[in-house]
Amino acid sequence: MSKKQSPRRARHFLHKILNRITLTGLLLAIQLAWLCWFVFRLSQYAVGINILFTVLSLILALYIVRREENPAYKISWIIVLCALPLFGLLIYGVFGNKHLSRRMRNKIETVEKAHPSPTPARSPEGLPPRFGATCDYLARHGSYPAYTDTSATYYSLGDELFPALLADLEQAKHYIFLEYFIIAEGKMLDKLLDVLSRKAAEGVDVRIIYDDIGCEAATPLSFVARAEKQGIRTLGFNRIIPFLSIVMNHRDHRKYTVIDGRVVYTGGINIADEYINEKVRFGHWKDTGLRLEGAAAHSFVHMFLNLWNAFRPTETDYSPFLPDASVTPAEGSPAAVVPYSDSPLDDENVGETVYLEILAQAENYVYIFTPYLIIDSELQTALCTAAKRGVDVRIVTPGVPDKKTAYRLTRSYYPALMQAGVRIYEYAPGFLHAKSFVCDDKIAVVGTINMDYRSLYLHFECGTLLYGGEAVMALKQDCLETMELSRVVVRESKKRHLRFWRSLIDAILRTFSPLF
Repeated sequence: MSKKQSPRRARHFLHKILNRITLTGLLLAIQLAWLCWFVFRLSQYAVGINILFTVLSLILALYIVRREENPAYKISWIIVLCALPLFGLLIYGVFGNKHLSRRMRNKIETVEKAHPSPTPARSPEGLPPRFGATCDYLARHGSYPAYTDTSATYYSLGDELFPALLADLEQAKHYIFLEYFIIAEGKMLDKLLDVLSRKAAEGVDVRIIYDDIGCEAATPLSFVARAEKQGIRTLGFNRIIPFLSIVMNHRDHRKYTVIDGRVVYTGGINIADEYINEKVRFGHWKDTGLRLEGAAAHSFVHMFLNLWNAFRPTETDYSPFLPDASVTPAEGSPAAVVPYSDSPLDDENVGETVYLEILAQAENYVYIFTPYLIIDSELQTALCTAAKRGVDVRIVTPGVPDKKTAYRLTRSYYPALMQAGVRIYEYAPGFLHAKSFVCDDKIAVVGTINMDYRSLYLHFECGTLLYGGEAVMALKQDCLETMELSRVVVRESKKRHLRFWRSLIDAILRTFSPLF
């Protein structure tokens, strides 16, 4: 190790240990421990306190039963309340309400009401009625309409997408908007900031929204100051606070770049070296992305400016950011491009509904990339039903896990799915981070939405639904090639006592997975 590398690695190690996430977690643990101790000591002075907490826990459990929420989430809390009536009530009071804080909700909703969807909420003509109905749903509940004047290019790896992104950034004339969950120190960030700083010096409006928790452990401490000094404006979403609060559950998991209101790059790819395989973490890192060119970029402009102006008010008129971006559809362009967003602001689970819609419309096949398969009963039923009616349903998950608990939970769903006829593959070269569906050579979606509780219910997410075109077929081909590199999962035959203990552990993990 060189003398220059040693201090850098030492600083990196200290940052990982002494960062705000670690310190905030420690403070939260101390606060929670103190509250539990206080309640326990209080209960020792009177039997009536225990009875009171038990009655209140029962009332709260009944209240949870009648709420319009995911059944798995309700079951988890009911078990906690019944098993630990003394502390369950306290824990639910701190972490149980999954809605955003009133302050954050008001800020975002005020801006979104002032700047609604960029075009009328109606599906394009010429689409099949069933898919047109899906477009109408997304226009009403996913915030953005379908477009017919947008081209799409599919990328099967971050290694392929990043050079194209840099080339388009060099052509920016007016503005560059970036929104990412993770922005990490490394070669990818250095190359990106080199272009962005030069563009900012040329007078291009450059802005970055990053998630505070997603970036904290990986982003250099000087990133924000360095960016602002170079003329790049930044916004940290949902900043970490050292107090017990469920608001920290809600993260900005979206990933996209908008260039001049005409070009968009989006998908599962964050700004970190593993996403372009410049750094090896869990073997080969596979992700997917899209390049969109045309009017569909306007949806991402609204998505960005609405979040930006909710917390860093800058403009009230978006029209200067919405140039005429219509293009004449070239041969191979999608018949429809439908960007959409999902957020915990409402009780509409748009991301999950898109997946359910694809499974419901499938006639021949559905191929799925997902890093996590921690699904609720609705998605499990839809996957099994599609397979049982003859649809070729295939799911590719990571072969090398990034989180062992999530990997164990993912594998716990295999038996029921495989029994219904779903075929499952694990990406042998490494970690698969892509979130993509492709169906019947017609429908595809590429986005940020994992098949787990946090993405489907708690995070701010985005996706792009495509109908027809070369990008759909490119995704299909990528799925087939990826399956060739993957190992086929077969049903295991284990001794009865091993099956019992494994099933018991899986049941416990699955019961409480919606809480974390």
